[in-house]
Amino acid sequence: MPSPLYDIPIQTAAGESTTLAGLSDKVVLVVNVASRCGLTPQYADLQQLQTEYADRGFTVVGFPSNQFNGQEPGTDEEIQAFCSATFGVDFPVFAKIEVNGEGRHPLYELLTTVEDESGDAGDVAWNFEKFLIAPGGEVVSRLRPKTKPTDPAFVAKIEQYLPA
Repeated sequence: MPSPLYDIPIQTAAGESTTLAGLSDKVVLVVNVASRCGLTPQYADLQQLQTEYADRGFTVVGFPSNQFNGQEPGTDEEIQAFCSATFGVDFPVFAKIEVNGEGRHPLYELLTTVEDESGDAGDVAWNFEKFLIAPGGEVVSRLRPKTKPTDPAFVAKIEQYLPA
């Protein structure tokens, strides 16, 4: 049975409606991103993972959010330009959304039910919180913001779900 995660409507940065259904056979790393955060250099790490593993069935997907001290104030077009020019990002960065609170996007309603390595679920703590989704849609890991996506233990988890 396909995961309901793949049926949730999302908006591209260009304003088109889509879903993650086209990624159902991939290992997907969902990250809430921001351009003016102390953790923004993690874009480089995310792109490194994208470059290294894309041909093996992996992708990063970014969801900008301006909910943490206004650190993502730009328009979707400005965010795209920043990601491309500053970090060479070639993974999908979708339209800006809310990841917490009453306006929380349905994707994050589902993701925030997943526990992190300490057993804590609930609200996204800050920009650059990461959710690893195995092929088929099971959310298999939640990594809090300060842990880099290139952390060796996390990379090993990514590799665990990639085809040989």
